[in-house]
Amino acid sequence: MNDVLSSYLQRQFHHLFQVISPRHTLYYPLASHLIAGVILSPLDLVRTRLIAQSALPEYRAYTGPLDALSQILDHEGGLAGVYLHPHLLIPAILDNALRPIISLFFPPLLGRVLGINADTHPAAWALVEFTSSCAGLLITLPFETIRRRLQIQTRGGRPLRACVATRGRPYNGVFDTGYRILSEERSDVPMPATWTLRSSSAGESTTAVMKEELGWLAGTGLGQLYRGFGTGVVASGIVMLLAILAGEDAEGGWAEL
Repeated sequence: MNDVLSSYLQRQFHHLFQVISPRHTLYYPLASHLIAGVILSPLDLVRTRLIAQSALPEYRAYTGPLDALSQILDHEGGLAGVYLHPHLLIPAILDNALRPIISLFFPPLLGRVLGINADTHPAAWALVEFTSSCAGLLITLPFETIRRRLQIQTRGGRPLRACVATRGRPYNGVFDTGYRILSEERSDVPMPATWTLRSSSAGESTTAVMKEELGWLAGTGLGQLYRGFGTGVVASGIVMLLAILAGEDAEGGWAEL
């Protein structure tokens, strides 16, 4: 439902901008996407909470979307809290601005640099769009991960019992979340038996003191910021192959998959 409403609002705002100033510009779809995303951000928050909450009935915080929205409004500052709290507003703006910026501006820019356009070089243009999509994933995935982490974090009422491991201490904004993920977590590799663990003096969870055995990349949380990157690349590759196979008969609909 969120995707349907988002598409509808984007079209309506785009049409409104064209009525106000009837000129062709890429800024209209960018602005319409951003406004629609921010307006619907409470629904995205509800969806994230419902997906992330524990599957065990005794630990479930919400019985459904309406119950989740009601509890969030009651305990987390009402409409002002779900829209204007910096832990929700700033990630929503970043997430909903970066995606259209990359999808609207990067392919034409790359195409001009390479001397390629969709009309004369359809197969090469599909490769340009694939490259743009992969570059977009490199930029947007960390912000999407940070946004989900902050959405799971409650700002009133009881903490959410999630179906995945969460940080004991709350994050404090976008930059703090990114820094904590990089410094406190590690990439998905098996923990060697030779790791030595010790408890911190503050009584926090144990930390690894021999990260160098895994190398710099595996010893950081960089891999956590890019979870799902491979799936996104595969999906973009499928879209590229479909566009190439369609050739000149393609009508641009594959990008909607």
